[in-house]
Amino acid sequence: MATEHPQIDSQLQGMAASRQRRVLPLEKRLFTIPEAGRYLGRTEGAVRELIWKGLLPSVKIGRRVHVDIVDMDRLIERNKVTEGDI
Repeated sequence: MATEHPQIDSQLQGMAASRQRRVLPLEKRLFTIPEAGRYLGRTEGAVRELIWKGLLPSVKIGRRVHVDIVDMDRLIERNKVTEGDI
């Protein structure tokens, strides 16, 4: 969009270029236990039990325990059943 004001044109072009360079934020990969519970539709205790039983891997960073969304999706896929399996 060109105007009769070269300075404004320059500013608009700079703003457009800035928007194109802007990096979108990464989606979250590691979830806390409460967040994992909400994602899976389970309680915090149920998520901890899945971890303790070795059914859901966890990531420990310092004292904090997190769950990888990839592992939660794998848990869901492993436990899917079809109508005949119920």
